[in-house]
Amino acid sequence: MHRPFAAPTTPALLQMVARRQAARVAEGFAAAGLTDLRPGHAQLLVPLLGGGRRVSELADGLGVTRQAVAQAVTVLERGGYVERVADPDDGRARLVRLTPHGLTALRAMRRTALALEGEWSRHLGPDGLDQLRELLTALLSEDDGGSRNGAGNTAGP
Repeated sequence: MHRPFAAPTTPALLQMVARRQAARVAEGFAAAGLTDLRPGHAQLLVPLLGGGRRVSELADGLGVTRQAVAQAVTVLERGGYVERVADPDDGRARLVRLTPHGLTALRAMRRTALALEGEWSRHLGPDGLDQLRELLTALLSEDDGGSRNGAGNTAGP
């Protein structure tokens, strides 16, 4: 495939779409009155839908460092989105779990994600959106380098 040198690569285009989507998520948070929540931090909320998780589990699942997760958890805890509780299986360990406020944030993320999918469906057509989803899923399934960091959840649950 030949492409002019100045034309963005496909990975660059995906990054541009992700940045635009993150801005839309931030707008959705603001509309829901969640002005202290950033989309990057909110990504940590998605894996907590299944229940409390240790910081190490979250870091492994998201493909980031434990330190990065611990810092984000501190921010989210201050905002009332998560809480740390004792792990019933290991009294020395702590679990991070969602609060009702965190669920409110996830609902705002989901509304924004569904609105974006609706716009994309109108622009690409339902078949085009289905094809895009299949292609992105195929790319993610090919990722065996351990960098699969929840990118499939960028727009929320």
